[in-house]
Amino acid sequence: MAAMAIPATLKASGNIHMTTEQHSFDVIIIGGSYAGLSAAMALGRSLRKVLIIDSAQPCNRYTPHSHNFITQDGAVPAAIAQAAKEQVLQYPTVSFLEGLAVSGKVLEHGFEIGVQGAKVYQAKKLIFATGVRDIFPEIEGFEACWGKTIIHCPYCHGYEFRGRKTAIWANGDRAVHVASLVNNLTGDISIITSGKPDFNPEQLEKLRKNGIEIIDKAVKGIVQDNGTILKLVFEDGQEEDFEAIYAALPFEQHSGLPAQMGCSMTEMGHIKIDAFQKTEIPGIYACGDNSTMMRSVSNAVATGNLTGAMVNHELTQETF
Repeated sequence: MAAMAIPATLKASGNIHMTTEQHSFDVIIIGGSYAGLSAAMALGRSLRKVLIIDSAQPCNRYTPHSHNFITQDGAVPAAIAQAAKEQVLQYPTVSFLEGLAVSGKVLEHGFEIGVQGAKVYQAKKLIFATGVRDIFPEIEGFEACWGKTIIHCPYCHGYEFRGRKTAIWANGDRAVHVASLVNNLTGDISIITSGKPDFNPEQLEKLRKNGIEIIDKAVKGIVQDNGTILKLVFEDGQEEDFEAIYAALPFEQHSGLPAQMGCSMTEMGHIKIDAFQKTEIPGIYACGDNSTMMRSVSNAVATGNLTGAMVNHELTQETF
């Protein structure tokens, strides 16, 4: 497929307003946050014609600060993404379209992607950097606290809550794993199982030895002030104050397109990839939170960079 360069004037605002004609690229990247932008930079530096399609719904939009990413520790996530976008769009072969990819088709020599309210675009290779969507419990106050004082990762947020009264909202192996990490950050930990505890004798002994209380009551509501937890309200009416809660939430793929186009999923719900970010569909790659348990900005950037290099390598091998 012949690729068509996008005039710089159409890229200035970070959006593309295409004509009624179809346009083709070397690579389409669906998802324009950290992983997608990182992949686009690697490809743009190799003069690949790239279209990034992004719906402006990053998973970490709830979080006021990003941590554990060297040179950006404590920065606002949206500011990191905006700076990345500005740098990536300096490469003249990279274009950005704000929109929602709603359809995908595998062609004989590439892929076709339809965007809501827009036209259809084609590419030789396809990268999904679409992230995941956390599924919140229907508990008052939860969403307001998510990413602020209800957190998911000790590496991303634990230092800021060191020494604080902390709850781990999980059960079984997941709860024990998080407790083992958080135990190094605070000596005041409780595990909320919201039902019958699911721990074997060895795990129970470890929790007892480290002074970790188990609360088997279900949470009814969260009293909070602008995202700061004040106390938990349990179904029996009891209240207890906490300053931080680690919550192990279920998630789903942010986009249904990978599955619709034939990509396999792991048992945990991630897109199945190999060591080079390839899915099981030839020519389709995935990077970032949609295909790994390691949910962090730094890991998204790293997997995006690798993906861009691998896609460029594949394109090179097909023509060299």
